[in-house]
Amino acid sequence: NPLMLGNRSFRPAFLPGAAALAAIALTVALGNWQSRRAEEKLALGRDLDDAARHAVLALPPSPVDAHGYEFSRVSVRGEYSAKHTILLDNKVLRGVAGYQALTPLKIAGGDMYVLVNRGWVAAGARRDSLPQIQTPAGTETVEGIAVVPSSHILELGAKTEEGIVWQNLVLARYAKWSGLKLQPIVLQQTSDAADGLVRAWERPDTGADRHRGYAFQWYALAITILISYVALSFKRAA
Repeated sequence: NPLMLGNRSFRPAFLPGAAALAAIALTVALGNWQSRRAEEKLALGRDLDDAARHAVLALPPSPVDAHGYEFSRVSVRGEYSAKHTILLDNKVLRGVAGYQALTPLKIAGGDMYVLVNRGWVAAGARRDSLPQIQTPAGTETVEGIAVVPSSHILELGAKTEEGIVWQNLVLARYAKWSGLKLQPIVLQQTSDAADGLVRAWERPDTGADRHRGYAFQWYALAITILISYVALSFKRAA
């Protein structure tokens, strides 16, 4: 006997049922993906907090294991190579468009460099007028957080750099462009310097709540589709 609800019976149709099942599977999968992204960001935040409880690591002039330094507080001594400074484009801080200035530091005692993300600077009114970045001369001691840039970046166009203005940072690409021997990390500078740059770094777990919100929306949509399909499948008995 068919399932009855008042004077209506449950008579599902094959094609609407298949479409509803596909839509539910898709929305649940998207919800799961957003949930995983939230958990991944929270895990990175925990790694950062855990590393902050450890002593500051000295960065040597010899190659290091990138993941052994990731999110650690690092100190390094050396001299900047100002001519190899690049500007990462499309960096917004408090609603203002700008750049992040990255300069390699030659580590004292060898020929190894580490790329230092020195901070943010506002963009000018005209795209062809780049900000002037002041670089300290002489030997400097720089402290910061070690990060490992991704080597897999989605780029929509073939032109990813224009002079010293780059859309994305890929260390292998920068090493080829600069000709420098680089450590496999980038140092997000936290120490003070009289260079006019703003050092306000976003935590890796920023946006976890947003991903959770998106996941909730996808799950809610899956439930809505299911309820709508069941409701529409109840048809008035002949």
